[in-house]
Amino acid sequence: MKYKFLAAALVSSFPLFAQAQTNVQVYGVMDAAIAVEDTDAPGEDRRTVINSGNQSSSRIGFRGTEDLGNGLKALFNIEAGVALDTGAADSSLFGRRAVVGLQGNFGTVTVGREYSPIAAVAAATDILGQGMFGSNLSAFATNRLTRRLANSVNYKSNSLAGFTVNAAYSAGERTVDPSGDLSGVSVEYKNGGFYVGGGYHVLERLATGDDKEWGVGAGLSFGDFEIKGNYLVADQTGANNEYKNANIGASYATGPNKFFINFQQQKIETGAKGNTVSLAYTYSLSKRTNIYTTYAQLRNNNRGVFGISSSSTAVTPPATALGADPSVFTVGVRHSF
Repeated sequence: MKYKFLAAALVSSFPLFAQAQTNVQVYGVMDAAIAVEDTDAPGEDRRTVINSGNQSSSRIGFRGTEDLGNGLKALFNIEAGVALDTGAADSSLFGRRAVVGLQGNFGTVTVGREYSPIAAVAAATDILGQGMFGSNLSAFATNRLTRRLANSVNYKSNSLAGFTVNAAYSAGERTVDPSGDLSGVSVEYKNGGFYVGGGYHVLERLATGDDKEWGVGAGLSFGDFEIKGNYLVADQTGANNEYKNANIGASYATGPNKFFINFQQQKIETGAKGNTVSLAYTYSLSKRTNIYTTYAQLRNNNRGVFGISSSSTAVTPPATALGADPSVFTVGVRHSF
């Protein structure tokens, strides 16, 4: 009888052992806003819309780790974008992130769809959190810098005296040249409220010549104030194709209130230039819920047709509307879980 009770106790304890060894978490962000958008293009009027993700892209994700012993862990993360205004999913179900990997004393290695080395620097140095209108996400639009890498192998070192190294290789998986491969590396340094980082990518997109992407950024927080800035460049093969994006912004927090200001300049070698000023405000109702408002205005020169980007939407004039000056005002609510 004693053996039966012992066996029953051991069997009943198995789920507890499994729970201690494996951790799986469901998480997400739900963000919706009312926006008034104006492209300033001829024949187009202002419009009022319901947007999803004007502070943070709405998403749902699953992540977890398994303790393999001796300091080694297995990990995974899949994350899907959701449009709250329509209920639609992104065209790629888990296009935001989809990786599996190992973590240990050597650092972290992941395989799958991952953020690029430059993306890590850009995210850490955007005062708007790569969310509200006027963020540096405009630098990662089509034919600009690369933010996410499909078919990639990635390495992130553990912090050593504040320094972290990120390296990545993304296979274009083409059977003929150009391969479409991308190789990249970044180095970040953190010490208290100070951050500085830089990254570099090489993309084999064309048969002759490679595209170059690079970015640097820094940030400093002191008390309730924070200042961040970055400079991002996409130098594509060919004449007059270099794109530059520069940002400098600051924030001030007092109680549940937080105020933001950011200035951004975009330039192309053709002489096109656009300057954006963004003002934003958030009010925290709890640790997981806040309301927010943003106003952004972009001034293009007579060759420019740049737009204003948020985490999930953009206000951009038609390509023929050179010199148009888009603007946007938005009020929204964001909840994380």
